[in-house]
Amino acid sequence: MSNVIAARQEESDLFQPVKLGSCVLSNRIVMAPLTRSRAAPDGIPRPLTVEYYEQRSSAGLIIAEGTNISSQGRGYAFTPGIYSEPQVEAWRNITGAVHRRGGHIFVQLWHVGRVSHPSLQPGGALPVAPSAIRPQGTTAYTEAGFQPCVTPRALETGEIPGIIEDYCRAAKHALAAGFDGVEIHAANGYLIEQFLRDSTNKRNDAYGGSRENRARFLLEVTEAVARVCGAGRVGVRLSPVSPANDIGPDSDPEATYSYVVARLNHFGLAYIHVIEGATQGPREVPNGFDLQVLRRAFKGLYIGNNGYDLTLALHARQRNLADLIAFGRFYIANPDLVERLRIGARLNVPDRATFFGGGTQGYTDYPFLTAEERSAA
Repeated sequence: MSNVIAARQEESDLFQPVKLGSCVLSNRIVMAPLTRSRAAPDGIPRPLTVEYYEQRSSAGLIIAEGTNISSQGRGYAFTPGIYSEPQVEAWRNITGAVHRRGGHIFVQLWHVGRVSHPSLQPGGALPVAPSAIRPQGTTAYTEAGFQPCVTPRALETGEIPGIIEDYCRAAKHALAAGFDGVEIHAANGYLIEQFLRDSTNKRNDAYGGSRENRARFLLEVTEAVARVCGAGRVGVRLSPVSPANDIGPDSDPEATYSYVVARLNHFGLAYIHVIEGATQGPREVPNGFDLQVLRRAFKGLYIGNNGYDLTLALHARQRNLADLIAFGRFYIANPDLVERLRIGARLNVPDRATFFGGGTQGYTDYPFLTAEERSAA
């Protein structure tokens, strides 16, 4: 580790406690939600997942992987749910393990919308979306492997309150499972973002047209979930410019997402979690849209995400560009990531072949630092 980085670590509060809603986190490092497709076919997390999250409980905050709010919300095989009592019971074992290690854990509430496949839907039905627009070049991970997404069915206006109720039920289940809070997934081209962007929302009812109407679904979901959990236990994930899942750019992303953040302020949420640039891609933001506009406008904490390493994280805290820093793929291979970053130790390299599905390999078998490695760092 260079003397310059070591000095910046000493001066930084990245490894110091911070208050997030009703939680006091041990540091400002967040484990981002990571789909690993290790659940049972019925969406019940397996016992192995207890060990996976317990290993990573030194993160200031764990945001558990995208978790289906209903059987309709599923877009990938072997992903967990939180809509049945057996699922809740399995999650209770996971949150208990994290808490016993002194960690905090939120769950990400997920409805994929059109990013699905009939084989993943109840009765082989079509996936749903705000409008019947097929995501081009996008696949769903099914039990038979990756398959192209199909043209979804546009939701009827009268169906939307039922989906909002699914979010509420999932939030109630999250509290019953022992989660410290929930994150509403409104990013990466999934259902809520499909409503937000005018590239995928061509509706002519109260949920389409103007940005106020397009934001209505997110705001109604957020209001309902905050009523269940308390606003200080709720965060929202946004990806203002990411092209993930063929979402297509909004015609005026700065205006759309500035409006969204201004309205989210009314609820007193714990945080917004922002993908800075393209999900798992470049951090550059096109057309002069400075995402710090959102950071400055939001009254809660701001979690920055996308391509962070130690140097970039220290820089972000030094210049107060984010309150907390989320790490994704680094957490796959480094269960003790906080310690490795704190002392500047070498990081394990993740094996992409084991990202989705399987058992212990590439999931719970990545090594922790040895005493010799700690001494050498």
